[in-house]
Amino acid sequence: MTADRPLLGIALMLGFCFTAPLGDATAKYLGQAAFAQPVFQVVLLRFLMQALFLIPIAVATGRTLRMSPRISGFVFLRTVLHVLGVGLMFLSLRFLPLAETIAIAFVMPFILLLLGWSLMGEEVGWRRLAACAVGFLGTLLVIQPSFADVGWPALLPLGVALNFALFMLVTRRIAKETDPIAMQGVSGAMAMAVLLPLAALGWATGSETLSLAPIPQEAIGFYILLGLLGSFGHLLMTWSLRFAPSATLAPMQYLEIPFATLIGWLAFSDLPNGLAAVGIVITMGAGLYVILRERAIARQTVTVPQAAGGGPGAAV
Repeated sequence: MTADRPLLGIALMLGFCFTAPLGDATAKYLGQAAFAQPVFQVVLLRFLMQALFLIPIAVATGRTLRMSPRISGFVFLRTVLHVLGVGLMFLSLRFLPLAETIAIAFVMPFILLLLGWSLMGEEVGWRRLAACAVGFLGTLLVIQPSFADVGWPALLPLGVALNFALFMLVTRRIAKETDPIAMQGVSGAMAMAVLLPLAALGWATGSETLSLAPIPQEAIGFYILLGLLGSFGHLLMTWSLRFAPSATLAPMQYLEIPFATLIGWLAFSDLPNGLAAVGIVITMGAGLYVILRERAIARQTVTVPQAAGGGPGAAV
């Protein structure tokens, strides 16, 4: 069993909290006018590179790619949810600033808590339910100015949050039975099994949703960067949990939001307006309360808290 090394775990989680919004910013940049790469193509190449990067590493390090039918079924479901989540996130970024998109998607911990309560019978007290209500209110404050600007696409990050909450529930079921690198490699291959037929269908029907476009030479480096960030960023979060307790790392997930704000300002000159900034603060406060409440209950019952596992950026 790996001994706790909290500082290393914290350093790895910090790496994830910076890597996840940086990957989102890369995807957003590929969709800008300079490259105008279709969302479907960005998603397709992101998962293709995940398979190309991680399967050889898994084989070279002696990890088995074989899985039982039960685990394979869960990994396939997880892959479908991952593809949908990444697609919705990348589509959201076509309409919304980076910080607002991630802040809205951070309603995910509240959805995850409610799903655990309703679907898995986990006990949730009135304090955490109240914090969920406050968190949703903060999210609405973030959505409001974006909705006024772009309309219904401002709701897309809510789809990211719901999708990623389901993704995390599936991941919990198999996390202790699979190796992270092998699982991510196999997941990339499964994503190709889903996406390549869709690409062929798009080519045959001329579907705009499933369209592909020429890749400018200048965009190749950004695609490689996106593949690296998407493939290895998630592993940073997974590895961090090997060296530090989830209760220590969970509050750090919210560092994604200030990192996303900084990256969005540097890359796109985007900053949240006053109302959105207030909503972000409320959402972060409510989320941190839920996590700290989980920690307090875990200490009382000597069980592992369920709040940790990576923020919405982990789906990238």
